[in-house]
Amino acid sequence: MAGHGADEHPHGADRLCAAGDRVYSRAVRRGRLPRRDADSVPCLLELALLHPDPDDMDWLVPTSPQEVMTRLLRGVHDEVSASQRRVGSAVEAFEWYAGLGRQIQTVAGAEGTAIRVLDGLARIQAAMDEATQACTTEVLTVQPGGIRREHELSEGLHRALALRGRGVRMRDLYTHVARHGQGLLNYLELMGDTVEARTLDEVIDRLILFDRTVAFVPANTERTMALELRHPALVAYLVTVFERLWRLAIPLTVPLPDTGIEGISHREQSIAALLAEGHQDAVIAERLGISVRTARAHIARLSETLGATSRTQLGVRIAQAGLDGSPRGTAPAAPVRVPGPESPTAR
Repeated sequence: MAGHGADEHPHGADRLCAAGDRVYSRAVRRGRLPRRDADSVPCLLELALLHPDPDDMDWLVPTSPQEVMTRLLRGVHDEVSASQRRVGSAVEAFEWYAGLGRQIQTVAGAEGTAIRVLDGLARIQAAMDEATQACTTEVLTVQPGGIRREHELSEGLHRALALRGRGVRMRDLYTHVARHGQGLLNYLELMGDTVEARTLDEVIDRLILFDRTVAFVPANTERTMALELRHPALVAYLVTVFERLWRLAIPLTVPLPDTGIEGISHREQSIAALLAEGHQDAVIAERLGISVRTARAHIARLSETLGATSRTQLGVRIAQAGLDGSPRGTAPAAPVRVPGPESPTAR
């Protein structure tokens, strides 16, 4: 269990080094400490005894000693037949953490388990694997972006197969663009009726919900950090968001509806609506899960189909065709401004 500082801190959570003991004890007494104070003891972050404060990433908060004890005893259960000495060591550590736990009864230990920051891909994967093992009924996911690449689908395939083996049902939401990816179709064929997929023009950021009790969402744009949410109110809110999107979505097995306007595809209709809202090309591309180049190609075809020779005229044509949400054939109350490729985004 030793981390990247293994040469200086060759130990597990059951027997901390002297420096780790001092820093962790100080964090428990104070409730949190500056990230820089833990630079000399990387073992505390690697062993998840400290983790970033969700409200201020420059600070670290201690993992509840009770949670550490649970983690230790889980590991001991797996190894008990191989090493009786390990059991004795864990019991001693249990008593040590229990002593610290009595010192921080008033510190927000409960919130530490309700919202946990997972720093690093390895920590995220470990937490996801743990949630997968505990899941018994249902998994809900939102997968933004465009076509799902083979390696992205294969990364979580072992979890999906494990869930299918236990009869867990899965519902996945994608953007319409994902329909064109053969990898997704192969994945759904492999999973059979265990997985039900639907698509929308655009979805929210990535979301994974296990048994409506624990949720995972990204914590930064690079997705190298995530939040593990177990607060009942937060999880219930996210479930409600998912269910409302699910009702609006179209099953993957059902073709996208015709726009009713000759020469205008479903995607171009979506692009027209976003143009009418004042979004520029890059924002439209991100929201629909396509490249900027593809978005501009669709805008060019949309202009040609509607007979527009400029962005300003395109806005008028979009409104006249009812692609901005207004009744077809009526003039908008105010001119629809369609930004040019280089203009700032209007939000």
